Amino acid sequence: MCADVAGPDPLPLEGVVVADFSRVLAGPYATMLLADLGATVVKVERPDSGDDTRSWGPPWTEHSSAYFESVNRGKRSVVLDLADPDGQRAARDLVRRADVLVENFRPGALARYGLDFDSAAALNPSLVYASISGFGGEGGAHLPGYDFVVQALGGLMSITGDPDGPPTKVGVAVVDVLTGKDAALGIMAALRHRDRTGTGQHVEVNLLSSLLSSLVNQMSALQTTGAAPQRMANRHPSIAPYETLRCEDAFLAVAVGNDAQFRRLTEALGLVGMAEDPRFATNAERVAHREELVRHLENVLGARTAVDWQERLQRIGIACGQVNDLSRAVDYAESLGLRPTVDPGDGGVAQARMPIDFSATGSAAATAPPRLGEHTDEVLAWLSDTESAPLPPTASRRIPS
Repeated sequence: MCADVAGPDPLPLEGVVVADFSRVLAGPYATMLLADLGATVVKVERPDSGDDTRSWGPPWTEHSSAYFESVNRGKRSVVLDLADPDGQRAARDLVRRADVLVENFRPGALARYGLDFDSAAALNPSLVYASISGFGGEGGAHLPGYDFVVQALGGLMSITGDPDGPPTKVGVAVVDVLTGKDAALGIMAALRHRDRTGTGQHVEVNLLSSLLSSLVNQMSALQTTGAAPQRMANRHPSIAPYETLRCEDAFLAVAVGNDAQFRRLTEALGLVGMAEDPRFATNAERVAHREELVRHLENVLGARTAVDWQERLQRIGIACGQVNDLSRAVDYAESLGLRPTVDPGDGGVAQARMPIDFSATGSAAATAPPRLGEHTDEVLAWLSDTESAPLPPTASRRIPS
């Protein structure tokens, strides 16, 4: 466990400088992960309005929108007008001194400012240059990339929701988040390559590809059968029971992965002999007779509360849980010692914690998301002094794993 003592191991990305030209969600989420890992992140924002999400409210915090603050802790904010020669000059100076550049402009748009990959690599051959787009740099280069639209075009909405209801988006911009994680993963792999060879490269991710990659078994089912999967509400297409079941007061999510678990479930529910019934003895038969299966289970589950069944069934190794709202979900994680949130200090609102623990290094202590242009003077002074030491991260203190 790490502590604030002399001589701890460096943070995983300590000393890495990230020039963050991204905005909204996927890019800022990726760079926030890098900041949590110890990188120094300089967020470049346009004059007056800054990142679009600064105005995406309600809800509002004391200084900005809750949306903006959710993905921008641990960064410095610098205001640069890329349409102005002085702004372009400062941006290129930042590129020269950065280890990583992250951008999510439309493919090719940064060429007009001399900040495209070829131009940036000419300035800094060791630079890892990460581009995030909606649909890649080929036939979809001209298309704007919004999570909601990609959920539709990428098939996610077609498998989400009730079979008799409309296609439904996931309740968070999950494609942006997945793409941000892919970007961070690609950046770290490219940094490893740079450490071995001394040369940077262009890392490209896009929302549609990240979504399709994340569909895993549903994608495999399509490739295996040629038939597109359909909406099944909370049911799993290949396992039963693996769904929400109605209890006395709420729904309980129950996931039974094998026949032995099913036997334990039926014994706990007092359904004697059900595990030997030919309709339910194997998973394949349970899937085929799902409606009858659910009817039998809910007849018993309806006699007690979801929390009561959760406690009873978890004691015998059945994966289950009441369907919580987000507030109860955070409380549950805290009850398990998982520390789901971090306090950024400076009057900031608690935020979701980076979910990776390290035995040797810990991660950077959270610092409040920056106000627009808060660090412009500091960063420009640093850029003007080419002999100065690298900028430190906004927080070098560690939080323990």
